[in-house]
Amino acid sequence: MGERELLLLGMLMVQSQHGYQINEFIERNLSRVTDMKKPTAYALLERLSQTGYVRVRTEQQGKRPPRKVYSITSAGAILFLDLLRDNLARAERMTFAGDMGLMFLDHLPREEALDLLRQRLGSLDAQIGNHEQAPKHEHGLGVGLALEHILFLLHAERDWLAAAIARLQDTAQAAGVAADPGKQEHL
Repeated sequence: MGERELLLLGMLMVQSQHGYQINEFIERNLSRVTDMKKPTAYALLERLSQTGYVRVRTEQQGKRPPRKVYSITSAGAILFLDLLRDNLARAERMTFAGDMGLMFLDHLPREEALDLLRQRLGSLDAQIGNHEQAPKHEHGLGVGLALEHILFLLHAERDWLAAAIARLQDTAQAAGVAADPGKQEHL
């Protein structure tokens, strides 16, 4: 069990919800915090139901098709608190997929590598802008703290990347001057 189960159980701690409500809330409000997709949410809800952490009942309103309504059980509430405590206390090892490319950066011409890193910088700027436009949540501090944490890390990554690009530009320019003192490359 992990953070996705924590998310679903936490949402059910607030109130019973049907699957569409859960998925809509995740997509509208939590897409900046999780990348969980609808099929994954339904599969996890089914598994949580089979293990006794979530109760499922069918509800029908008017002529609408029946829909499943999920609610947390007392065992689910205990599991939620255990997962919450574990998640809050644990500092996981951070790895970044983009670091793999940095390790092999020297295999590309310097200008191409710089162009690619500038594209990455633009992507970070877009992510920062997206997160800065996130609506404020009025129910408690938790969601706001999670978004603030992500935004802080994005800014740190952006600042580091801008400095790395400048450093690569400086080393490329110094190498150009050393190879031909009369010629200086502008990257």
